[in-house]
Amino acid sequence: MSGNVNDYITYRLEKAKQTYSDAKILAENKSWNSCVNRLYYACFYSVSALLIKNGTVAKSHNGVRTVFFREFIKTEKVHKDFGKLYSDLFDWRNKGDYADFIDFKEQDVLPLLEKTDQFIEVLEKLIK
Repeated sequence: MSGNVNDYITYRLEKAKQTYSDAKILAENKSWNSCVNRLYYACFYSVSALLIKNGTVAKSHNGVRTVFFREFIKTEKVHKDFGKLYSDLFDWRNKGDYADFIDFKEQDVLPLLEKTDQFIEVLEKLIK
């Protein structure tokens, strides 16, 4: 990681917000699989910023999820509903990216937009 820790955290939070913005554009264009991908990555970037802020490093997506659950969901620093959202998006992103014949539907994806926005806000508050 080049730069200092605060630069990295700021970069990851900005990337989370930009990726969330991309997800909204994809939703407007009814590109549901790509929207799920971007929603997952928006959460992933904010979680990775939170982990770095707390001096934790994970080397894989699954590692990030495992540490997030251990350090923040199980300790109730982050509400379990956000843990479920992150886990669902993790699974859906994997299915959407790697499985055949997976087509997410509008009614399943649209509610995730607001929840993801809230997720990013909650983690940003924890970071600051």
